[in-house]
Amino acid sequence: MQKKILVSLITILFVLSACSPAAPIKETIMEKPTEAMMETPTEDMMGTPTKDMMGTPTEAMAEVAADAMSGDEMMAPAFFDTSLTNVKTGESFKISDFTGKVVLVENLAMWCSNCKKQQEQVKILNETLGMHSDLISIGFDVDPNENAADLKKYTESNGFDWVYAVPPQEVLNEISKLYGANFLNPPSTPILIIDRKGGVHPMPFGIKSADDLKKFIDPFLAEGM
Repeated sequence: MQKKILVSLITILFVLSACSPAAPIKETIMEKPTEAMMETPTEDMMGTPTKDMMGTPTEAMAEVAADAMSGDEMMAPAFFDTSLTNVKTGESFKISDFTGKVVLVENLAMWCSNCKKQQEQVKILNETLGMHSDLISIGFDVDPNENAADLKKYTESNGFDWVYAVPPQEVLNEISKLYGANFLNPPSTPILIIDRKGGVHPMPFGIKSADDLKKFIDPFLAEGM
């Protein structure tokens, strides 16, 4: 009898404990997602990773990059209308004077051995195309410690028979802002190609052979206005 009573009491206690309210759950476990978590997309509606998550440029970014390389939708850089002096002739000129031509602009310094090697390749390019082609070659001495008189002697002693100038600081500042500070680093042999419509196309850094220059420039020479 006592055994039955004990079993009954145990059963009643078990039922009562099962019906009693559970202990409160700590709020941190059910913490709401932050705004940053809500705003950062992880998957699209089909559960596929988004383009941004995969590291692929979005279409908008691609369009911006394309516009940056084209002169059709943008105003020409201000330095196109800056008056410069050809150190070989003393005549004034502006890059905008060559609209309708293809212009090669090489940034250099007289002390730079890489620059001299690059200019030798430009010389071969000009000889290959002929100096009467639609390609205009310009050398910009970007070292503020160098001057026009010395640059003239340098070009004559090396047989570099094209346009050279020492651009003012505002031109150098704009080139750096538009295309990066490395375009004022002569050993990088920076070259800009300006197409017939004024679009600016930076070439890769490093010494480019005459053949590489020609391959890059030929499509722009083939274009009409």
